[in-house]
Amino acid sequence: MIISPGLIIILFILALVVILLAKGLMIVQQSEAVVIERLGSYSRTLESGVNLVIPFIDKPRSITIRRYREVKGDNLPLVVEETRIDRRETVMDFPGQSVVTTDNVTVTVNGALYFQIVDPKRAVYEVENFTQAVEVLAKTSLRSEIGRMELDKLFESRKEVNDALQITMDEVGDKWGVKVTRVEIQDISMPEEVEDAMRLQMAAERKRRATVTEANGQREAAIATAEGEKQSSVLRAEGDKQAAILRAEGERQAIYQLRDAIGAEDPQLVVGYMLGQKYLQVLPDMAREGDRVFIPYEASALLGAMGSFRELATEVGEPTNASNEGLRRARQMMTGEAGLG
Repeated sequence: MIISPGLIIILFILALVVILLAKGLMIVQQSEAVVIERLGSYSRTLESGVNLVIPFIDKPRSITIRRYREVKGDNLPLVVEETRIDRRETVMDFPGQSVVTTDNVTVTVNGALYFQIVDPKRAVYEVENFTQAVEVLAKTSLRSEIGRMELDKLFESRKEVNDALQITMDEVGDKWGVKVTRVEIQDISMPEEVEDAMRLQMAAERKRRATVTEANGQREAAIATAEGEKQSSVLRAEGDKQAAILRAEGERQAIYQLRDAIGAEDPQLVVGYMLGQKYLQVLPDMAREGDRVFIPYEASALLGAMGSFRELATEVGEPTNASNEGLRRARQMMTGEAGLG
């Protein structure tokens, strides 16, 4: 079989077309982008899907990325060049760095940076290595923020530090086509002597708080006790006052009722009568513990009360045998002649 020169030319052209189509067909994955240069200048940015380029004229521009790879427990930097730009959110865990606080304490801070490429063209042309630039900016901003704080304030202000770093990164990241979503401080390490001093300080502070709390409790308890005693004394005094008023009122009413009942005009007779009754009620009890009793009060009081009995009985017209008998018994008690029976 003889192949003609025309057929060979046709086959060559077909093969060249197939090669050109294979070279000019570029498939970009989802969440990826490719920056295309035509004859050395920017042409366009390829998005995800099937894209056609001119072979040997359109070329993808590579981007320099700095990553960290863990080798034997250490994070070692690794610089690579890629033609496909990942537009997903990426985390950069940069190694810890020494930072000096405003009270001259050196601490080691380990942070993490979350960023996303929003403009592939700027990420390629505006900065030589955008990952390294973002990392260096995060470190310098972190030193600046922590350098204005004391050590005790640093542990309480992680959120403020993260927010300040994110604001700084956003201002510069917009120029590079990078959006910094979050900046987090992962760990803060300090020298052992500083940790020991902080533990002692924490223990002393807790002891002081416990002492203050106990003292406040005792003070409040003493105040409550004094207030209760005050109120109790006021209530007892008020009760005694009311009881005395009621007793006086009752005795006054009893005197008037007795005077009206017996028809006596002289109030002294009524008072003497009542005192005499009290004396007669007490006399048997006074002699209960022995055969003889000595009365330590004046005899004229009891005799006056007995006289009031006699005058009252004479005034109302009743016989005076009872009053005479009471007077006799009173005299016997005063002279020591009365007994229990």
